[in-house]
Amino acid sequence: MKNALGQVLNVLGPAIMSGRYAPGPSIPPEPVLCETLGVSRTVVREAVKSLVAKGMVVTGPKVGTRVLPPEQWNWFDPDVVAWQSSVGLTQDFLRDLQELRRVVEPAAVRLAAQRATATDIAEIERAYAGMRDAIEHGGDYVAHDLRFHQGLLRACHNRMVVQMSKALGALLRTSFELSTAKPDGPAQSLPLHRAVLDAVIARAPARAERAILVLIDGASRDIDNVVAARRALPSLSRPAPLLRGRGAAVQGRCWRNALWLVTLLYPRAAPAALQLFSLSRLDTGTFLAADLGVLVRPVVGPDGKCPGGAPLTAAGLCPLST
Repeated sequence: MKNALGQVLNVLGPAIMSGRYAPGPSIPPEPVLCETLGVSRTVVREAVKSLVAKGMVVTGPKVGTRVLPPEQWNWFDPDVVAWQSSVGLTQDFLRDLQELRRVVEPAAVRLAAQRATATDIAEIERAYAGMRDAIEHGGDYVAHDLRFHQGLLRACHNRMVVQMSKALGALLRTSFELSTAKPDGPAQSLPLHRAVLDAVIARAPARAERAILVLIDGASRDIDNVVAARRALPSLSRPAPLLRGRGAAVQGRCWRNALWLVTLLYPRAAPAALQLFSLSRLDTGTFLAADLGVLVRPVVGPDGKCPGGAPLTAAGLCPLST
């Protein structure tokens, strides 16, 4: 029955969320739902009870089961958030999510800077280390990011905020998956996370609050850019995508960019470039990018940076001088 109940909820929930069953009118009666979904009355009744608990429908004599307005839905319920994700994340939903973060997290982080214990800080440090490892070597960045922020909320030692941290999980995951969809987004936001953690460790409430606001506002801009670019948005029905690992990704991009430059600028040299590209994977290859006026070396370290810490060129390559 449990699997059947989940299947029915995953039909009715998105149907309500998408507007197929709009607020006000009754949804199809129990016998119709049983026949349409191929389940027993018991399963349908349990599904309706669950939807009532989530604030999405109300039942009553002679009125059947009516859909309630979205303002009454429990947006802290993971199923409700997942169903919204499955039918499409709206501008209103994303705006509300970012505004919620801006209201809750700065105040919580300010308290965390005053109240965090050594155990709290160690837990947040482990989450940060997991984020860094996922960037460098690949892995589940979003899970560690969620652990980091929920650790900050717990570290404020306010029982109501701690309870909210559990409910906020699905909402925060949605935000993190969107903001990390930007190329190199996790690597760019990692120092901002470090700034928040350092301020908490230093017992600097005002600095911690400013740091988390910078992080939230940056994530908000990244989300706006992802939505504007019409990239595929995350679905919470699937696990969060794993990072490939910045070192491997940047190195692969540098090799491709170097080969592309040579073949574009020197078409006759393309065969030699291909050979050099192949051989240089075993050593250090050097190419001349004439338009850039620099020698470039398509080799980066395991941390995804050029030797010596020098920045990549505009073409995504390491200057030879490093």
